[in-house]
Amino acid sequence: MSVHLVGGGWDPAHAASVYAPFLAEVAEAAGRAGADRPRVAVLLVAPDDEAEELAARWRGVLESVADVEAAVTVVPEDGAFESTALAGAHGALVGGGLTPAYRRAVEPIAAELRRRAAADEPYLGFSAGAAIASDTALLGGWRIGGVPVAPEDAGEDLDDVTVEAGIGLVDLTIDCHAAQWGTLTRLIAATEARLVDGGIAIDEDTLFSIGAAGLRVAGAGSVWSVTSDGDGVSVRSISG
Repeated sequence: MSVHLVGGGWDPAHAASVYAPFLAEVAEAAGRAGADRPRVAVLLVAPDDEAEELAARWRGVLESVADVEAAVTVVPEDGAFESTALAGAHGALVGGGLTPAYRRAVEPIAAELRRRAAADEPYLGFSAGAAIASDTALLGGWRIGGVPVAPEDAGEDLDDVTVEAGIGLVDLTIDCHAAQWGTLTRLIAATEARLVDGGIAIDEDTLFSIGAAGLRVAGAGSVWSVTSDGDGVSVRSISG
């Protein structure tokens, strides 16, 4: 099974290429469990006035790609998920929004998410859900040492670039909306400042999967690998 990371974006033209690999693995897990229908636990953080619309949007996206049950749980930005949100699921999808809020919300179930991944249940992180999947999560921010390194609008309500422990499903630091929000420069600067040991920046409507079969890239955009290179930083694209 794999960890699937999506850089954000809602273009329906790329929904199948971005979500089908994850949903196929959910179906495999459901088959092993003897379930009649695959069930995806969809975990979202959103204000109350956005919760219903966001839940319906995710159900529509997933059900347009495969015959699955999307069991959606939405908590507010100061809320937290309970393990019951994962009950009966054959895979977990953690959505997008304010990344620091998602990191706080999943903390009580992080160990359960790791246990399920170790038991061959797939995980998909979308935007914030991708960022917090790593051992070392880049939560946001737009300045390092007072110097702007990314657009302020991409700061996730943080000033300084902030790194904290994530769920621990992958050992790569992840940033999202790379080309669209200009966050690739944030990952480059964080690597140069040794806040992180390099990482991956993912464009919108683009999938980066890590699994037993290796690495997979699919969708509309690019995946960018950032690594320390002697006294500098190297950037290269990863193709599918």
